[in-house]
Amino acid sequence: MVRLTFLPAAIVALAALFVPSEAPAQTAYPSRTVTLVVPFPAGGPTDIIARIVAASLQQSLGQNFIVENRAGAGGNPGMFYVARANPDGYTLLFTSTAIAVNPGLHTNLPYDPLKDFAPISEIVNAPNVLFVRPDSGIKTVADLVARAKAEPDKLNYASPGVGTKSHLTGELLKLRAGISIQHIPYRGGGPATQSLVAGTVQLGSVALAPVEPLIKAGTVHALAVTGATRWYSLPDVPTMIESGYPGFVSDTFNAMFAPAGTPPEIVALLVKEVRAAMQKPEARDAARKYGYQIVAGTPDQMRARLVSEIQGVKELVAKAGIKPQN
Repeated sequence: MVRLTFLPAAIVALAALFVPSEAPAQTAYPSRTVTLVVPFPAGGPTDIIARIVAASLQQSLGQNFIVENRAGAGGNPGMFYVARANPDGYTLLFTSTAIAVNPGLHTNLPYDPLKDFAPISEIVNAPNVLFVRPDSGIKTVADLVARAKAEPDKLNYASPGVGTKSHLTGELLKLRAGISIQHIPYRGGGPATQSLVAGTVQLGSVALAPVEPLIKAGTVHALAVTGATRWYSLPDVPTMIESGYPGFVSDTFNAMFAPAGTPPEIVALLVKEVRAAMQKPEARDAARKYGYQIVAGTPDQMRARLVSEIQGVKELVAKAGIKPQN
């Protein structure tokens, strides 16, 4: 009887050796350092906002988030690098409106903005501003247009460079107002602004942040901002919409993307944490300090904006006669 009861027990014990155990639980994301690739130089506006976001994510997720600058060629090499990175959530893209502008300016991009990236969020955006010297005699956009029509081809405007959103703002104004003014590109918003202050050009079109102190000091006169609404700290400066140009919105966004194919649960976690981070008062204050307003939108909103921006820029480039580069 002892042997009869022992044998089934031994068989059960032996069989248990062959029963597969439960697979070990996957390590929670993130389990190591995450890299945010910024395709522009350190110290620029996109880099600054990326570091604000990285610091907040590091705090909330308990892992290192570092910013890596891969600058050059309008941001294309850096964006290509992320497009080809392992889609595991440890290499992310933090970029500007360049991701939407470059398809209209380059004929052979090494990446597809819509197919190669998974949107996480539009983090912030910032309007451009059209401004003149206080002694120009031009007080409004209507004054500028009247002057340009009275003196065709005699006025010029400065921007931070060909293909920037500020340049495209100037070209959109020309098309919408039916005027002809010459574009003078500079290497950055600072030199473009100084050229106007010195009287080299008659109109400036740059991102608002570096010009705002000059507007408040009376060194330059703002005609309009190009956001959908007036800027919170310049309540007396109208928008282009209020100046008689319906739908005239031309702003610069900063947004976060993952490589296409990143697990949806990782994307969802990043979306949740990024949006929460940007609701903190310190994030809002830091963004405003550098001339941005918080958006913290959803992936669907970012994708919709990207589709719209790419199409709009391509149409504007074609109408303005801007020749795309290879």
